[in-house]
Amino acid sequence: MTCNPGKDLQKRDAEERTGPEDELFRIGLIFLAIGAGTVAAYYAWFHRFLPQIPCFFSEVLGIYCPGCGGTRAVEALLHGRFLQALWYHPLVPYGAFLFGGFMLTQAMKRLGVRGIKGWKYHNWYLYGAVILILVNFLVKNGLRLGWGILM
Repeated sequence: MTCNPGKDLQKRDAEERTGPEDELFRIGLIFLAIGAGTVAAYYAWFHRFLPQIPCFFSEVLGIYCPGCGGTRAVEALLHGRFLQALWYHPLVPYGAFLFGGFMLTQAMKRLGVRGIKGWKYHNWYLYGAVILILVNFLVKNGLRLGWGILM
């Protein structure tokens, strides 16, 4: 049996180009476009007319929901207030860092920037997000129910 290193290298290159990162990068571009369009439409036309719906968890159950503070965290992050965003909901800065880093390095890789390999997807990113949501939920509700400290 003969070994053909050139063919093996081509096969590895093809596998790297068709990995899950390609699909995630395309989906990320779609989400960026939809998100930008939604934010633009909201501020251009809808923000004056859409009512604020109260949170079921807070109003009825008297606790914060697992996503409570997410919108405020996005707004704080967009205004450059990282620590405030971290307090409102730590998943938002975590997600922004991972999404931004992934999209930036994958774009640079696709543009042929030398030395950039592009971040890879790992399941522990998702596990970290679940842990952040759980810890945020427990800490905020512990402060609210135990000491009366509100967000």
